[in-house]
Parts: sequence; C-alpha cells; structure tokens
Amino acid sequence: MRWTFKPQPDPLLLEALQESLQIDALTASLLVQRGITSFDQARQFFRPSIADLHDPFLMKDMDLAVGRIETALAKQEKILVFGDYDVDGTTAVSLVSAYLKTRTEQVATYIPDRYIEGYGVSFQGIDFASDNEFSLIIALDCGIKSVAHVQYAQERGIDFIICDHHRPGEILPEAIAVLDPKRDDCFYPYDELCGCGIGFKLIQALAQNQNQDVEELLPYLDLVATAIAADIVPMTGENRALAYLGLQVMNTNPRPGIRALLQHVKNKIYTISDVVFTLAPRINAAGRIKHGNYAVALLSEFDQEQALQFAADIEQFNADRKVLDQFITQEALAQIIQNKEENAATTVVFQADWHKGVIGIVASRVIETYHRPTLVFTQSGEYYAASARSVPGFDVYEALEACAEHLVQFGGHKYAAGLSLKPENYAAFKQAFEKVVQATLPTEMETPEIEIDAEIELAQITPKLMRILKQFEPFGPQNLAPVFLTKNLRDTGYAKPIGADQTHLKLQVVQGNSERFGAIGFGLSDKLSLVNQRQSFEAVYCLEENDWNNRVSIQLRIKDIQA
Repeated sequence: MRWTFKPQPDPLLLEALQESLQIDALTASLLVQRGITSFDQARQFFRPSIADLHDPFLMKDMDLAVGRIETALAKQEKILVFGDYDVDGTTAVSLVSAYLKTRTEQVATYIPDRYIEGYGVSFQGIDFASDNEFSLIIALDCGIKSVAHVQYAQERGIDFIICDHHRPGEILPEAIAVLDPKRDDCFYPYDELCGCGIGFKLIQALAQNQNQDVEELLPYLDLVATAIAADIVPMTGENRALAYLGLQVMNTNPRPGIRALLQHVKNKIYTISDVVFTLAPRINAAGRIKHGNYAVALLSEFDQEQALQFAADIEQFNADRKVLDQFITQEALAQIIQNKEENAATTVVFQADWHKGVIGIVASRVIETYHRPTLVFTQSGEYYAASARSVPGFDVYEALEACAEHLVQFGGHKYAAGLSLKPENYAAFKQAFEKVVQATLPTEMETPEIEIDAEIELAQITPKLMRILKQFEPFGPQNLAPVFLTKNLRDTGYAKPIGADQTHLKLQVVQGNSERFGAIGFGLSDKLSLVNQRQSFEAVYCLEENDWNNRVSIQLRIKDIQA
C-alpha cells in the first residue's frame, strides 16, 4: 500500500480562506484540497440548495426534447420510458415515468432482459413499442451509441429521445433529441451527471415549461441520490446538491420502496454509505438475478405493504447474488494462478457458465487481490460479454478504444465498462489489451494508493472537528471522506481480530497522554503483530461516529498501519 500526501495548499490561499471564513488551518486546508477557495464556494459547499441547480435548458437539445414530449402529451400519444437494468437505469425509469404519469395515463416502462437482450436499447424493445403502438421512446442511461436502433425505430414510425451520460461515439443517433452533457457540442455547465440525473433535468425542464415550481420535484430526489451514489459519479457541483437534497428526502419522507429496502439499517440517519452498501446492491440484484422490472415495480410502488413484499423478493435475489459472486470470484482467482498470470499487467478471464449478472462485481473483487485493470468474460449468446473495472487513475475506456478492432461493441466510463466480442477474437483481444495496458499503466498505479489529506495529532480530534467533517458530507469521488495520518500511536492492550472469519482488527489507540480512541480496521487483522509489540506505529484513517448501546463516540476507521 502506497501512502501519498495530497498536494499541500498555497499558504497565501489558505490564510485568505481562514480569514474570510474564520476557520482553523486544518478545515481551510481540507476545503482548498476540494477546490473550495472563496467564501461563496464554501457557502455553496456547506449549504447545498435547490437554487444551486442549473437551468435545464442550457443542455443541448433540451428544448427539442420538451417540445416533442409536450406534443405527445397534447395528442395523447403512447410514451415508452426505456432504461438500463442497473440502479442508475431503473431509478431513472421510475423517476421519469412517475412524473409523466402526473400528466397522462399513456405511459409504460421497459427494462431490457439482461440475458436475452443485453445492455442498452434493444431491437426487441423497439418491436415491443411498435407492436403496442408507442410512438415515442425516452431512453434513459443508454442510447448514446444506438445509431442502428434509432434508425430501426424511425422506420417503424417511432421517435426517440435519448438521455445518457456515457461517452458518445463518432456518430450520434438521429434521435429527436440527444441529451448528454458529454457531447462535444453541449456546453451545459456540469457534465458529470448520472443517467437518473439527466432524467431529472428532463422533468425539471418539463416542469419549468409548465410554470411548476422546482420545489414540487423534491420528492423525486431520493431516486436521484440513490443513482448518484450507486453509479460512483463525482460528488461535486450539481451532483452534490442533488445527493444532499435527496438524502434529506430519504430521511424525512422516502418513497415506500426505498423505505422497505432500508428497514434493516440501524442508523437513525441514512447516509451515502447506506445507499452504497445496502440500497444499491439490492436494487441491482433484481436485474442481476431476475429482471430489472422488479426494481422499477418496487421504486414505483406507493402501497407500503406491497412495497415490503417486493423488497422481500429482492432481498432473496441479493442473497442469491452474494453466493454466486463469491463462488465465481474464487474460480476467477484460481484461473489466474492456473494460467500463471499473477504478474501480468491485466486480468482477463473467461468461463462460459459464469453468471452474467455478477461478472462486474467479480471484476471488482479480483482487483482487491490483483490491483490492475480487470475484465471478466462469460458466454452471452453467440458472443463473449465482459464487464471491465479499472484501478484509480487508469482510463479503461481508452484502453478498450485502443483495442476496438477486436470488439463487437463497448461502452462505459473511465473506471467501468461493458463489451462484447466474437469468441474467435478473444485470444487476440486479450493479447492486445495486455499490450496496451503494459504501455500506458504507470508503474506507481500497480500498487494501491491511499491519499492522505493531513497529518494530525489525536488531541486535534474533538466533537467540534466531527461536527465540521459531517458538513463535508455527502462523500463520494472528488469529495472523499478526509484521510488523516497520525504517528507514534500505541495500542492500549485491546487489539484483537474480530469478525466471523477473524479478518478485521479492533483496537484502542493512544498517543502520548491523549484521550483513548476506539479503532477498527476492516481486513487488517494481519497487522496485529505491528500493534501487539508495545512499540509505536502509525496509521492512516477516516473519522466516524460509532453508535453503540445508545452511546455515540468518535472512532478511527483505519485504512492501513505501518510500524
């Protein structure tokens, strides 16, 4: 594990921010590291509000999208809301369809079958629309590369509006409107929205066009916050405002489906962590194990009893998912050893019977053992299909682009992508991908990195510091929970391995004559010898509140320990 310090802020900038905000040097430093350098930026950061949202009509083609939907509503046309089967797609479909249903009954939803239709807009979905006389499809979290599909729909008299956030290809589909801030010709002020975020901008524009107050749309933001957290988009700008407001909805009056899924969470206040580790895996499990329609049904349900029943079904899907991904991860790791690829620059593994719904999770799990770009393939009809995952700092999408000649299709983000190829091209692609990554992956990225915000003394950890840090939430990419380094720590004799498999480390730390703090290091029981020898050690950690027996205390969540 590499420990590196984030760049230290300019002293003059730091001093000016301290002065204008009347804050201490540590808080000022944490803010500057997050790009907050003025009073106004700090106000917006600490107090996100609905007023921070941009005018949706600044997005390229938004006027065209709204015009076409208003025409459909006026003429009572049938509208099909189409979306991907993951959290971002199913929340987006639930959101847009729910809003449209306040204005028309002529709305239905469609989620493609992961195993029959695959990712994104499908010909089967268009055939369904044609057979059932839908004249407009709104595609959410997909469609930016669906050139042939949109043309196929046009030939059947069906118009398309695309709302996507993935990178466009060289040619855009000839849809009525293509809403995607990543378009080269779109100058919307914020281009890191997720698919559900784009869906929200669409309903915001529709509401604005009807002179509705944007405050009326607040109840939809629990869906948007769920998608932002699950899709791992930057927690900055508009995303942070939407997530902040969405968490407020989740904690005051969440929709029944979300309330049902969060019933097992013991926290009094739901956080982004609850969304990432409890809510998102369960919503995803529907599309992975059964069908994404279960997730849309749950998120669209307003009867609490019915929502609890849907949630129970999804809970079982999630349990099945856990068994599958653990088993397949073991097989994937065994394959790497069998192929003698422990020292390769990449991991590319394949087995025909691996469950397509969990290969993305397996790729992430494999990275925990072999820290490098990873692709996990399975058989999907006549093709091999894969989920790609990357390591921090490396753009796996660009690496796939460099190997495009071997692929049938690919799409995604910097750190996560999907792809398919013909079986006969697998070996050549694997070789090409290894070669590209070998040439472009910096040596330092081969070792996991922990970025440290600041070195502090335990004496600096106070309730006041915790209150300030809580205002830095919600945390996410580009606004991660601050990581601190403290040296000359000692354990008070409390250190012990814990957990069902004894892989976690629980300890109590002290520095000199400081107050004692409880600490936990997940997956760090192998560090026990470093803290058991009565010698000093140093640790990097985040701070959190530990609520035990109705007593709240400050706890160190340790990320790594060194002698």
